Amino acid sequence: MGTTLLLSNAFSPLSHRPRHGNQRTHLHTRPTSTLKPSLHNSPFPSCFSSLRKFRPVPRTSLDTESSSSHVDHDNEGPLGVGSVGEDSAAFELGEQKISSWIYFSVVLGVVLFLLDLVWIDNSTGLGKAFIQAVSELSDSHEVVMLALILIFAVVHSGLASLRDVGEKLIGERAFRVLFAGTSLPLAVSTVVYFINHRYDGVQLWQLQSVPGLHQLVWLSSFISFIFLYPSTFNLLEVAAVDKPKMHLWETGIIRITRHPQMVGQVIWCLAHTIWIGNSVAVAASIGLIGHHLFGVWNGDRRLAVRYGEAFEDVKRQTSVIPFAAILDGRQKLPKEYYKEFIRVPYLAITTLTLGAYFAHPLMRAASFRLHW
Repeated sequence: MGTTLLLSNAFSPLSHRPRHGNQRTHLHTRPTSTLKPSLHNSPFPSCFSSLRKFRPVPRTSLDTESSSSHVDHDNEGPLGVGSVGEDSAAFELGEQKISSWIYFSVVLGVVLFLLDLVWIDNSTGLGKAFIQAVSELSDSHEVVMLALILIFAVVHSGLASLRDVGEKLIGERAFRVLFAGTSLPLAVSTVVYFINHRYDGVQLWQLQSVPGLHQLVWLSSFISFIFLYPSTFNLLEVAAVDKPKMHLWETGIIRITRHPQMVGQVIWCLAHTIWIGNSVAVAASIGLIGHHLFGVWNGDRRLAVRYGEAFEDVKRQTSVIPFAAILDGRQKLPKEYYKEFIRVPYLAITTLTLGAYFAHPLMRAASFRLHW
């Protein structure tokens, strides 16, 4: 769970670059009565430039039939003819700037220093006092665990919902700094509390001695990370080195589920709850899954506001439940679909996942020393 909450802002050390060429086709348009969605600033990344010119047309069944004759077959996006989104995990090494990554390294170092000074270090930071204040709500570790997740969820999702307004007031980069600077300390507190108190609850079942269960939990956790972090492939945007944008992904893991972060969180929570088997793990899972289910609704709402009919096109071809759109025929996988995963960002996520597993002893030791 430690890595899950800390990295749940979708973080990969690799920069996403839009594919070259037009990502959509030009459907027939009507005079001037077309519906124009607002394509200005928004809570996750602002839309990429080609979509700023997109003017979706309200469709009827007749529109759908007649539009096929107007499709420009030379312009085929990630999902095929008529797609409007971006190719997730696309990475061009030649487009990377060394100066950007040097700047990112400096920013990361400053952030970690400030996080330790202002929040983590018990002699100078506010983290311990925050945990103590929340712990006064109840003697129950389950209640405190849920309270910490609720506080994080309200701040994290609340700021995301205010992103349109916030970016208009202070700009994309400044709002990202505010968003991360507020969410990260709360995430660290929640993670540390869970690690320190994960075995303090009422034991509901004990299955750790079941043959093969450890391997199953490990494999489930590994798969969960593949789902958890592809929601953003550009760490430079996360750190506000590049201007943050709201992306409308269409390929890769998005073909399986439109909300991979939610699916990954559910898999992770189920695996760890089965392994730990107590009331604290159950409480943490209820809080985390509840937050991510809200994120499904809120994420779709924000994308609909930002992209209008373009998002509706993606929504019609994807699903929240994994594989549902594929099974009912709305999503057609390309013949060489596996190539959408043989990309550097997915390799980075795999490496990060393995590193997080082997770093568990270090995470437990560091959390214990804080006495939160």
